[in-house]
Formats: sequence, C-alpha cells, structure tokens
Amino acid sequence: MPFAAIDFARLNLQDALDYAILIEEEARQRYADFSELVGKRYEGDAATFFDSMVVNEQKHRDDLAQRRRALFADAPSRVDADAIVDVEAPETNQPRNYMSTRQALEIALAAERKAYDFFDEALLHVKDGAVRQLFLELRTEEMAHQRLVADLLARVPGDDEPDRAVDEVDTPKL
Repeated sequence: MPFAAIDFARLNLQDALDYAILIEEEARQRYADFSELVGKRYEGDAATFFDSMVVNEQKHRDDLAQRRRALFADAPSRVDADAIVDVEAPETNQPRNYMSTRQALEIALAAERKAYDFFDEALLHVKDGAVRQLFLELRTEEMAHQRLVADLLARVPGDDEPDRAVDEVDTPKL
C-alpha cells in the first residue's frame, strides 16, 4: 500500500476524520493551484471547472470538519499530514496552458478514482468499526463523484485538442 505511514489497523475515528479532512484540503488546494496556473479565459473553460472542484472539495472538507468537531470538539490532531500526499489530489504535473475542459475533467476523474482506490485498499486493513463505516461512506462518495464527473465528461465535446484559437501561439519567455 502506498500509504504505509498510516497504520490502518490501529486507526481510530478521530484520526480517520483528521486524515479525511487533510485529503479534502489537499485536493482543494491542488485544484485552486491548477485554476490559477491554467488561467480563466471564458466561462466554462478548464479553470472554471477547476474552480468548481475547489468549491466541492471545500464543502467536503467542511462537512468532515463539522462532523469531527461534533464528535471530538477541539481535540488536537495527532496525524501526520505528509502521510496523505496525493490521495485525492490530481498529480501536480497535469495542468498546462490552453487545457481543454475535457482534459480538466479527465484529470478530475482520475483523481476521484485514485481516492476510491485509497479507501478501498484501506478498508482491507481497518479494524475499528466506526472507521470502517466512515471509510465505506467515503469510498461510496468517491464512486458518486466519479459518476458525476463521467456524466459531465460525456456532455463535453469529444476532442482532446488544446483549448485555443488557431491564431494563438505559445511564445517563449526570454
């Protein structure tokens, strides 16, 4: 398992929620970075989609944080943020200038699949019933997210060409 730093067999609910919050926060930040990097050109472009993912990931993070507060108040986190690198966040080398909306959706779909795989693999090692229930719920959510992104992908034009006009040219910066 690529997340060997997490001992899933000994994970308790507070720590599992803390990891889940960190996973959502990392994904939110990555999508924000992608939006800024790609740049907004018009409504419905790749940056617009990445911005919508920022909102979605923030909502998931906030929902998990509210749940954690309800159960554990302000108990300090005991988890290592470095243990969850790239669980749901898209790979850092994915965005590029003139990325099409279709390409942005494909990046998000791969990230949602990666998150599903994480929870699916973790469930093989989880012993605590409450953690197991949380991870089953999160895995199910990731599957639902995959369906939503796949539905959006089905409605986007089929080409995978860069999103740019014929007269636009990348000019090297000197």
